[in-house]
Amino acid sequence: MTNVELVTVADLRLMQGLAQRVTAIRPELVNAEAMFGELAWNWGKGHADDDTGRPRRLWFSDGELVAWGWARLPHRVRRSDGSVKDITDACLTYQVHPDHAGLVDQVIDWYDGTAAGIERTVMPSAADEFALKRWGAHGYETDSAALGDTGSWTQLNERDLTDVEQPVLPEGFRFRTADETGPEAAVQAHLDAWAPSAYTAACYEGVRRTPGYRGDLHILVEAPDGTMASSTIMWLDETNRTAEFEPVGTHPEYRRLGLARAMLLHGMHRARAAGATHMTVACLGAPGHPRARELYYGLGFRELSRDAPIVKAAGVG
Repeated sequence: MTNVELVTVADLRLMQGLAQRVTAIRPELVNAEAMFGELAWNWGKGHADDDTGRPRRLWFSDGELVAWGWARLPHRVRRSDGSVKDITDACLTYQVHPDHAGLVDQVIDWYDGTAAGIERTVMPSAADEFALKRWGAHGYETDSAALGDTGSWTQLNERDLTDVEQPVLPEGFRFRTADETGPEAAVQAHLDAWAPSAYTAACYEGVRRTPGYRGDLHILVEAPDGTMASSTIMWLDETNRTAEFEPVGTHPEYRRLGLARAMLLHGMHRARAAGATHMTVACLGAPGHPRARELYYGLGFRELSRDAPIVKAAGVG
């Protein structure tokens, strides 16, 4: 591709701003990966790579961003175990302000032009009935595979921070922050939890430079032997006084010890001290992926919204 417009840090701030405005009025209409924290995490960790496979388009009204689209095109991912994964389809993250809902047709046209001839997927909010009708009018259909028992759709969960129980760690474990542990430990914690992963030190450096990142809100649990056994980053949206956990992970050898539960409770206390009154976290919603959902429900989170995965076959439209 030539003349591809990529997401800059200035673009990211505008996109996060739109996420904040939609969150304030219709939080159930914030699309998958279009939240303040999800945007920061995905842009930050991907910024270290040659991002020519992620073009974007922005729409403005009276100088204010009111819609955007960010496409992921086919590419190859190299992971920490030396393996490679070829991504052969296209996927769109997008957001349209409810007051400019009609722009979704322009978003769709741009996506179809950008990813012509490729299988195209997108995950609007299931609550956005208008957008779903427009996607359907452009030839997109329900992604039955994604909606299966082990499908990949996500749900967003929420709770308030008025009454948060105190965390309890097993003996010898302790809470740390990324400011305290340093970059190497923070990166290794992520790699251990998500192996095999494409995450690198350069990815984390991109995350650290991302608007909204705070090392004091990047929480880890250190095991007695010094291993960083669990970790999460909290993204604080000061405008809406809400914070989002993204990502959340635990080393396989330290699971089922209550570390993630304690870490999330500790994180909620820190988020409240930083000014948040509300917390969100996303998880896979399909019945075959119950573990994270049960963890979050056990901490008082309840579903706020969910994806409606749709797809257009290669060569159609």
